[in-house]
Amino acid sequence: MENVRITNTPYDDVFRTLLNDCSPLIIPIINEVFGEHYTGQEKIIFTPNEHFLNQQDGNENERITDTSFKIEGTETKKYHMECQSTPDSSMLVRFFEYDTQIALDEGELKGNILTVTLPHSAVLFLRHRQSTPDRMKVRIVTPGGTVEYDISVMKTQQYSLDEIFRKNLLLLIPFYIFSHETHFGEYEKDGAKLRTLQEEYEQIKNKLEALTNQGAISEYTRCTIIDMSNKVLGHIAVNYNSVREGVKAVMGGKILEYEAKTIKREGIQEGIEQGIEQGIEQGIEQGIEGTVTILKNLGVSAQTIQFQIQEQYQLSAEAAKKYL
Repeated sequence: MENVRITNTPYDDVFRTLLNDCSPLIIPIINEVFGEHYTGQEKIIFTPNEHFLNQQDGNENERITDTSFKIEGTETKKYHMECQSTPDSSMLVRFFEYDTQIALDEGELKGNILTVTLPHSAVLFLRHRQSTPDRMKVRIVTPGGTVEYDISVMKTQQYSLDEIFRKNLLLLIPFYIFSHETHFGEYEKDGAKLRTLQEEYEQIKNKLEALTNQGAISEYTRCTIIDMSNKVLGHIAVNYNSVREGVKAVMGGKILEYEAKTIKREGIQEGIEQGIEQGIEQGIEQGIEGTVTILKNLGVSAQTIQFQIQEQYQLSAEAAKKYL
């Protein structure tokens, strides 16, 4: 049976990396888009983003969502978010395919009744036009009646730097460069204008450092945001050498990618070693709990923690999940 894989853009990859490796960054985005009031203490549970859609010809299309997850607060809600560099007419079709598949994955069949719950869905537009809507809608006409649900829209270019930091929308920082995209030609030719851009990124760098010093974000999160900012910059400004190198000179170069990975790798190893010591002294279960606590404090994603304790303590996936 043939599988058809949908290729992702570099911006999708950056978006997914931020969510998986720095998952607390998603909470302020959800609050902003859906009007929620999560505190940041809620548990985020990521669900598989690969879905196989059966086609009439017998083939399967593999569709990969940017992210789908649950947030466990006073109630548990499912969310689905996509990152889109440019609006296109097929997006609503893809959203419907993804949303229904996400719902089916956790559908509940009791007797002759199948219950499916669609996720709260939203799209993050990195670019938008005047015609780009503020909200989209899916309408389903069924024999039992018509059902509608909204796809919320977030437009990164509508957020100023001050607003991003005031609302703690740090996940948008790597995509902030999109708000300057139409002026790249000017910056390339005019050194004064390029310096103004560099000053903005100096502010970003300083504010991220301040948040790290305050303990609001981890060192790993800070480095990852900067690393992902450089990755986006490398693609969007590929034909503008002065812009690309000018911003990188402020934010930092390849050393940051190495630094972030080193922090995470060493932190994970330190957490595992401390957890093993606790396990020897207090029992395996307490050792696992200690490892999980240490890694969470280091800002390591739940998925990475689960993998590490599965491997270290030889647990099944289900057994490992109980400690998260």
